[in-house]
Amino acid sequence: METKKKNGFASGIGFILAAAGSAVGLGNLWGFPYKTATYGGAAFVIVYLLCVLFIGSIAMIAEVYLGKRAQANTITAYRKTNKNMGWVGMLAIIIPTFIICYYSVLGGWTVRFTVNSFQWNSANTNAVSFGSFISNSYLPLIFTFIFMGLAALIIMGGVKNGIENASKILMPMLFIIVVVIAIYSMCLGEGVGAGLNFYLNPDFSKLGFDGVVAAMGQAFYSLSLGMGIMIAYGSYTGKEIKIGKSAVMICIFDTLVALIAGLAIFTSVGHFNGELLKPFIDTLGEYGPVGQYYAVHPSLSGVGLMYQTLPLVFASLGWFGKIVSFLFFAMVVIAALTSVISLLEVATQFIIQKFRIKRKKATLIMAVACFMVSIPVAWSVGGAFDGAIMVFGFDLLTFFDEMTNTVLMPVGAFLSCICIGWLIEKGGFIKRVNPMNTFRALKEDGLELGWFGKFFAVMVKYITPVLILFVEVAGIIGKITDYRVSKGLNFWWVIGASVLLLAIGIAIYFIFFSNKETGCNADELEIEGANA
Repeated sequence: METKKKNGFASGIGFILAAAGSAVGLGNLWGFPYKTATYGGAAFVIVYLLCVLFIGSIAMIAEVYLGKRAQANTITAYRKTNKNMGWVGMLAIIIPTFIICYYSVLGGWTVRFTVNSFQWNSANTNAVSFGSFISNSYLPLIFTFIFMGLAALIIMGGVKNGIENASKILMPMLFIIVVVIAIYSMCLGEGVGAGLNFYLNPDFSKLGFDGVVAAMGQAFYSLSLGMGIMIAYGSYTGKEIKIGKSAVMICIFDTLVALIAGLAIFTSVGHFNGELLKPFIDTLGEYGPVGQYYAVHPSLSGVGLMYQTLPLVFASLGWFGKIVSFLFFAMVVIAALTSVISLLEVATQFIIQKFRIKRKKATLIMAVACFMVSIPVAWSVGGAFDGAIMVFGFDLLTFFDEMTNTVLMPVGAFLSCICIGWLIEKGGFIKRVNPMNTFRALKEDGLELGWFGKFFAVMVKYITPVLILFVEVAGIIGKITDYRVSKGLNFWWVIGASVLLLAIGIAIYFIFFSNKETGCNADELEIEGANA
């Protein structure tokens, strides 16, 4: 028992903070606030919370339990549900690896803005502008390298001494910073009320079908589902960690950070740049809650709000704004860092256990490989080399993001629900149709959820997989029918590339791994030694 603790999370709070760190990412800090403002404020939040309950929490419990029952990497975990399902675990390794290659570029941007916080003022804001920075051929690479190095160093420390200890420091720090900034922003005075009204006023007329789809997608993507992270983290949990309670706490923490970040952002914008809200609101009224506000006022879309509008807000505060800017972007760095740590751990865990390589070497291999791919990604999004590094009309960051978020991640989460809901239980098909038989089978297998267990059995077997498919189909249709016709047509290339990647991943599994052992956590403990 002692060795298992050394090889995994030492405490329940450590696991919760690490998993919450994975869930709390850049999407919480820019995606959630502007989607909330776009789709009717509190109306969007209500639908989002329902989606967290019916999609997010169920899929999270399924994935954490897959890892906990296997005590192994994603391929071995899926094999232990059914010997023919190991290929799903290969997809769960490929997806987060692709995400690292562009997410680390975004992380590098946040490091740059944090470092430059004390250089900004009204005179030199343009000198460190977002556009001039990302179009530089070398600076984004330097900061991406720094960001990737920070994540790799934490991973090298192991699960307990690296991931858990870092999460215990970083996540409370992130929460304190976001609360402090929100309190300060809400006390600014004039314009704060307008910002709050814009952000949280419940307006169901602006929600619509698109708002419901956006809320479902945000709940799904925000919780790091469908990419193997919760399986990897779940594999390092012991019997003392209660999956159901942990999942609820992770969902609450993730949602709180997103809501509070929105308070900080929109009250600040409302106070210092209230006029910025007007064209955004006018655009919504003219075009509806989707589409062309990007073209009319991009500074209030996700990335623009984070890296273009807010620096102007901070600059208007004088010397105090430099402190606020530093705290804000330090918070963003923490959110991005904890997410990349979890993404990097999925493939690192597999490499250690399958190829019997020590953690430091396996981490270095993955970090270097992902950084090399991130180089053309950074150049592509910055328009270097006259925009030559484009794929079917997309920069590489957008192309990879659309592949993973819109197409691939829902596939991974859907399959995890199928494995838990249909494959763990033994017996004929007629028996498996009854969710109460599934409830009893899961309880005998070790998944204790108390009164919530029956609800979970129904959801994971029928409702949640259907809702995930809805997210997938609605997301793809929304992209194909994009108001920008050329982008809609080009999205077929995203779908084709995603299907090709799925096929390649499945082929790699059956060619190289299907008939071979792929290791487990006990092997990792042996490789690293008793003191790892």
